[in-house]
Amino acid sequence: QVGLVESGGGLVQVGGSLRLTCAASGSIFRINDMGWYRQAPGKQRELVAKITRSGTTDYADSVKGRFTISRDNAKNTVYLQMNSLKPEDTADYICNAVLQVPTAFGTYDYWGQGTQVTVAS
Repeated sequence: QVGLVESGGGLVQVGGSLRLTCAASGSIFRINDMGWYRQAPGKQRELVAKITRSGTTDYADSVKGRFTISRDNAKNTVYLQMNSLKPEDTADYICNAVLQVPTAFGTYDYWGQGTQVTVAS
């Protein structure tokens, strides 16, 4: 059994900052890519940022220069530092991990429950 638990969301003023954390736990052999997605009401889920196990990152154009993704492989944890927040960043932020488990071959996609970020103007 594998679980992803997000924390750090909340209400913030325009221009403010938040740091999201996602911790993976359970029967995990190895985590490959980790990432953050977001979904606003009435919109499709979109990639915000992702990071490989070796630390290579990729960002949505809309967050480049404002958001920073990082991870701690020893803790199976990924972070998203969000600065200069805008109202359009308001969404449910969902953690994703692509990982291997000890009991089966292949890689598997796991998703967290999401943490709400609201940016007030």
